[in-house]
Amino acid sequence: QVQVVESGGGSVQAGDSLRLSCAASGRTTSPLAMAWFRQGPGKERQFVAAIGWSGNPIYYEDSVKGRFTISRDNAKNTVFLQMNSLKPEDTAVYSCAARPLLPSSYSSPTSYNYWGSGTQVTVSS
Repeated sequence: QVQVVESGGGSVQAGDSLRLSCAASGRTTSPLAMAWFRQGPGKERQFVAAIGWSGNPIYYEDSVKGRFTISRDNAKNTVFLQMNSLKPEDTAVYSCAARPLLPSSYSSPTSYNYWGSGTQVTVSS
C-alpha cells in the first residue's frame, strides 16, 4: 500500500504565498505521478496541477497558471505546490493524489489510486 500525506496548509491574506508538500511512502519501487486537487466549500473537487514521475509533463488548471508551480524531489518522494498571489477563491481543502503513470485523464480524480487526507488553505481578503 502507498501512503500520501500533505502538509503546509494554513490561513493567509490575499496576495500571500504558501508552499504545500506531499510525501509518498510505502510499497512503491519507483516515483509516482502526482497531482493536486482542491475542494472549496460547497464545491466539487477540482483539478489544480499534475506532474509526471520524472518531472514532466506538467499540467495546470487555467485559474492557477502563472501563480502556482508544481515541482518534485524524487530523492525525498515529495511533490510541492508553490502558491503565490493567493486569492480568496483559492480557499479549499487541498489534496494530493498519486498513481504510477500520468494518464491522459490527469485532471479526473477517478484516475488516481492513492489519496492523502488533505490540508486546509484559507485565504482572507
